Amino acid sequence: MLRVAAVTPRDVVFDLGSGDGRVVIAAARDFGARGVGVEIDPGLVRTSRDAARAAGVAERTTFLWQDLFATDLASATVVTLYLRDDVNLKLRPKLLRELAPGTRVVSHDFDMGDWKEDKREEVQGSTRSHTVYLWTIKKK
Repeated sequence: MLRVAAVTPRDVVFDLGSGDGRVVIAAARDFGARGVGVEIDPGLVRTSRDAARAAGVAERTTFLWQDLFATDLASATVVTLYLRDDVNLKLRPKLLRELAPGTRVVSHDFDMGDWKEDKREEVQGSTRSHTVYLWTIKKK
């Protein structure tokens, strides 16, 4: 997802529903970006913070224990999602309202209904194929 979004050190990557923090940590470690993980499970937030410290990227990562629908996304330049399609559809108005033009939105396996992606890439994993979708926020 980070490669498809062409993440650079200038980016601030928000991972909504960040789980164990692996996407945020990879954004900081492998691409030099700042990363923000948003997760509703406090145990996973603790796990993510510990993993970021162990990976040496704690100073470039933040993990928030909060509902992704309550998170201010204005500072994001990239948003990554691995959420169900119904959650993506519910989230779409917030993304369009809060994200600046040029912000990239990347989703693993789930699309955004009739919002036509700018890029779609099939990636073969060890056990199955994955679809990565990319949208770029246009002028408001």
